[in-house]
Amino acid sequence: MTQEYRVFDVGNQVLQSGITFRDLKLAYQTYGQLNADRSNAILMLTPFAANHRDLEWMIGPGQALDPQHYFIVIANMIGNGFSSSPSNAQPPFNHSRWPNCTILDNVRAQRRLALEEIGIKRFALVCGWSMGGMQAYQWASSYPDSVARLAVVCGAARTSPHNKVFIEGIRHALTADVNYQDGRFVAFPERGLRAMSRVYAGWGMSQTFYREEVWRELGCSSLEDYLVSQWEAGFFRRDPVNLLAHMWTWQHADISANDEYGGDFRRALGAITARALILPGETDLYFQVEDNLREVECMRDARVEVIPSVWGHRAGMPFNNPVDARFLNEALRTLLNG
Repeated sequence: MTQEYRVFDVGNQVLQSGITFRDLKLAYQTYGQLNADRSNAILMLTPFAANHRDLEWMIGPGQALDPQHYFIVIANMIGNGFSSSPSNAQPPFNHSRWPNCTILDNVRAQRRLALEEIGIKRFALVCGWSMGGMQAYQWASSYPDSVARLAVVCGAARTSPHNKVFIEGIRHALTADVNYQDGRFVAFPERGLRAMSRVYAGWGMSQTFYREEVWRELGCSSLEDYLVSQWEAGFFRRDPVNLLAHMWTWQHADISANDEYGGDFRRALGAITARALILPGETDLYFQVEDNLREVECMRDARVEVIPSVWGHRAGMPFNNPVDARFLNEALRTLLNG
C-alpha cells in the first residue's frame, strides 16, 4: 500500500515557545476518495518515532478504516523524519538548536493542512495510538467543531508524572552515549540506542508478556533474540536526534497547557463534544486505565473500553498480534457506525 507521501508547506508558524518556525513542512498521505459532501474524512496521527508507513496496516478493504468508504489522511508528526525534523533541519534550527514543538504546535499545523491543502473542515473521526492519541485529544479539545468522533488508543490527554519518569529513563540512556556531546550527537550512538531499546522493552510490554514468553509468537528463539531483533532493530532505524525531539514533545503533552485553557485540565476535557471512545491497554505500564477513567468523567460523550491484552502498550498497535488487531478493528467499526 505504501505510496510516495505528500508534503504541505505550512510556511512560518509561531510556536508555543514564541519561536517562529520558518518554512515548516508537514508530510502526509491519503487513502481513498473524499466524497461530495466531504463527510467521510478520517484523520490518523502518528505516534512516537513512527511515520505514516507504520500505520498503513490498519487501512484496507473490509477493515474499519476501509478506503473504499472513507478518505483517510495520515499526518506525520513534526520531528519524525518525514515532516520538518532535526534530521532534515537547516541552520539555525539544526542540531541542539531545534525549536521544540508541543502537541498543540503539531495540531495547529495539521489544522492548516486540513483546511488549506485538503479542504476539510470536519473529520468523521480523529484517532491515534500513544502520542497519536495525545494529538487526537488535542484536536478534539482545541477544535471541537472539527471532530465528530474521537478514538484514543493507549494514550492520554496529558503526560502523567510516572510517564515522565519513564521518558527521563530512555532519554538519559540515549544521551549517556560517549558520542553525545554539548547537546548533540557527534557520531552514531550505538551503545546509547542499545541501552535505550532495552529500557524501552521493559516498559513497552507487560510482565505477563515476558513471563509467558509471548515473544515466541513473533518467531523469536530466545529473550535475547527478541530484544535484539524487535527492539534494537526497531530503534536503529530511527534518527537519534529525532527521538530526542519526540521525547520532549511527549514529556510536555497536556491539552490544557495553552492560552485557551490556562492549565484548567477539566475545562479542556469538558470542551470536547466528539463522541469519544478511549481504548487503554489493560497491562499498559505508562498510559494507565485509571488515567483514562478520570479523563472520561470530565467529558460529555465518552466511554472507556479496555483492551484485554498482555501485550502492554503494544496492544494498541497490534500489527503482529491478530487477536488485539481484531479487537481494535471492531471497536473502531462500532464507533464509526454508531
